Amino acid sequence: MVGASTGIGAALVQALAARGARVAVSARSRERLEALAANCGPAMVVEPMDVTRPEDFERVRDGLVDAWGGIDLVVLNAGTYRPLRAWELQPEAIRETLDTNLFGTMAGAAAVIPQLLGQGSGAIALVGSVAGYGGLPKATVYGPSKAALINFAETLYLDLAPKGLGVFLIDPGFVATPLTAQNDFRMPALISAEDAAQEIVAGFGRGDFEIHFPRRFTRVLKLLQWLPRRAYFALIRRATGL
Repeated sequence: MVGASTGIGAALVQALAARGARVAVSARSRERLEALAANCGPAMVVEPMDVTRPEDFERVRDGLVDAWGGIDLVVLNAGTYRPLRAWELQPEAIRETLDTNLFGTMAGAAAVIPQLLGQGSGAIALVGSVAGYGGLPKATVYGPSKAALINFAETLYLDLAPKGLGVFLIDPGFVATPLTAQNDFRMPALISAEDAAQEIVAGFGRGDFEIHFPRRFTRVLKLLQWLPRRAYFALIRRATGL
């Protein structure tokens, strides 16, 4: 699990550990990872890493393969979010978001896919967002990074599913995490990170390609994509007040 120290990642680690899974957790903060591991039992492996450094993925991959003989599921969850309007765009914020959300995730996939292909089994899960479905206020960089991940996950599925590998795309709606705590607008259908983790585990069990939740919200957003853009923009402005 990459991006395991807080929010959905930490909740998903706990949910998997509760089901008896052997989990390796990664993020930049060793202290948070060790605190998580202390709550989940001795089977958890702590491997701090920075997703903007491809060599970190290779180091962690090689260590886990040496220790475990293989990898069953890789969850690439690391992400960052900075709410920005169009007039607040700055190159630093663009780079920070894309380096973590897009380039880091793609580098992680590049590191683990050869291992999964060599095993002839295993799965990879990418955490996108409903913000990638269509333009949303304040998701000026975050939304495009997640839209690219959705496209990337679909492409991975086309290549890897025929070879026997699983590919999952996780598209959460609004989940109460330190990242969404930055929002100063009403977040429809907000759910807890623990509820999000249960949705993800259930989606893994069903073998869904896209695991999106809460469905009472995500289905509406999917339907909105069929509207003419003028109607879509009007409804988004009315819903967000922005």
